[in-house]
Amino acid sequence: MGRITKVFGQHDEKTLIQLEDVASRAEAAALMADGHVGYVMPIGGVAAYDNKVSVVGVGFDIACGNAAIRTNLRADQFTRPEWERIADEIAGTVSFGVGRSNAASDAPDDHPLFSSDAWSLLPREANKPNLLAKARNQLGTVGSGNHYVDVFADEQDTIWVGVHFGSRGLGHTIASGFLALSQNKPWGERVKEVEVLLDLKSPLGDDYWQLMELAGEYAYAGREWVARKVVEILGGAELELVHNHHNFAWREQQLVDGEEREVVVVRKGATPAFPGQKGFIGGSMGDDAVIVQGAASSGSDVQQAALYSTVHGAGRVMSRTQAAGKTKGWGRKKRIVAPGLISQEMLTKWVVDEKQVILRGGGLDEAPQAYRRLPEVLKAQGETIEVLYRLRPIVVVMAGADEFDPYKD
Repeated sequence: MGRITKVFGQHDEKTLIQLEDVASRAEAAALMADGHVGYVMPIGGVAAYDNKVSVVGVGFDIACGNAAIRTNLRADQFTRPEWERIADEIAGTVSFGVGRSNAASDAPDDHPLFSSDAWSLLPREANKPNLLAKARNQLGTVGSGNHYVDVFADEQDTIWVGVHFGSRGLGHTIASGFLALSQNKPWGERVKEVEVLLDLKSPLGDDYWQLMELAGEYAYAGREWVARKVVEILGGAELELVHNHHNFAWREQQLVDGEEREVVVVRKGATPAFPGQKGFIGGSMGDDAVIVQGAASSGSDVQQAALYSTVHGAGRVMSRTQAAGKTKGWGRKKRIVAPGLISQEMLTKWVVDEKQVILRGGGLDEAPQAYRRLPEVLKAQGETIEVLYRLRPIVVVMAGADEFDPYKD
């Protein structure tokens, strides 16, 4: 049985029970300050394994992550009407939801990743031609849920572009398929979310690892294309790129039980934060985001206890249903059968009236009231990280409340 090396912040009992369960099969485990209940492993959880990987730990949205680009532009170069136009152009150019349906036609669907040998590891039941076609069609789409495209200004009024999403249907298919295979069920059968650890020396574990890395490459390509497309819309140039997965697994050197050795580290909603490593962490649609780096004090006790990790966002304080209410139907047939805790008036007052954010899309389930406050979460992480830039949101573009997307996390 492993041990819990560190819990940052305050958490409810269900989240801590999930962490204890994960730790019982891991070499070590930790929980970041934005943690909350997930599928088997809590969001914000980090676990180290001995040459094994947890499919449900990495999760269904393999390689979900954040990318941010610092540009050569300043916020005062744009008027409010120009920002409104830019928001409309982003919403009309970048695709949200399932497929690439908006104006952009130059997404990199000829990327070298589509020629990777890893595709050959898919079982026949996965229908490789169909999955390849779906992956090409979805590359450069953002999805829905808490996925977004934002334009920010830092303390010096420099413009940044930030995006958050993952490997879309490709990652979901890989995760679902291997979750079934790990339980001796056929590919494509829906199975219960349980943690089965795949030995990376086994054929099944090795195949999953290579396809997980393929999904990671896919997510990187998609996020960088979307972020650079927005920089192009702004008429700017890229000066710096900060880019991280936060639903992934890595082979890393970590100090476990007093011994430094290689382990497989699974981060589920947690950002890698080795000394000097930069990360982009979002708040909510109505709060500041930050660019951070792992604290320079190499190898401090608290950094080691965190397994060199930090938060990936502010962290939810209520479920989507609690926030937005329970509904039935879709589109025009959608109706509310039980109201949520957040109203449209509450969202508008915070985001638009008080923060002056130009919002396109975004449902009540993503309102700021559904999240913790990021400064408090970062404070709870202590001296593991250093904040380099604070980013004030100017434009926030998300899928609309009725945008269909089966792959949101």
